[in-house]
Amino acid sequence: MTDYLPGGRRRVDRVLAPDFVTGLDGLDLDQIRARRIEADQEETDLSYARRLLQGRIDILRAEQAARRGDGPMSGHPRTDEEIVKALSLVLADERRQDHGMGRHTVSEPSRIGEHRREAERAVADVGASATDDLSDEALAAAVAKLVDVEARVSRVRREVQGVVDALTAEIARRYAAGGVPVGAGS
Repeated sequence: MTDYLPGGRRRVDRVLAPDFVTGLDGLDLDQIRARRIEADQEETDLSYARRLLQGRIDILRAEQAARRGDGPMSGHPRTDEEIVKALSLVLADERRQDHGMGRHTVSEPSRIGEHRREAERAVADVGASATDDLSDEALAAAVAKLVDVEARVSRVRREVQGVVDALTAEIARRYAAGGVPVGAGS
């Protein structure tokens, strides 16, 4: 889905290519900043895809809980208001164990359509759109498959965050060394 492909043409392939962060001392500050912006945007897009997958996993897990007779979806809400209330409880679950690193970004996802299609393909691959039609075993398999995809997206996202950190460190090093006047940008 988002794994790095050496020589690939996608942004993630450029950002994770080994030469993206080697030889930074030979680049001017604007070039490093441009790379950081590109890596930052890829992290934002991966974060968006990850959250789409997590939301679907949360919904499927809520269906599993409902089948056991617990959770906000138990009793299968019927009215629009009941469904909205149940989904808001499912998607705002404070018990999540897979929160992100809390990185702050002002970027908006730039490839919303592409990432949505990737997430929808992952959901379609496991046949998880009509949960009522899935057996308990098929539902468990669907959750497992989406958890695997989400883990791969998270792994790539962490790799991209490492690139962002390396580029940020180089910019900070230059400021600290006095090679960049304070107020010359970020």
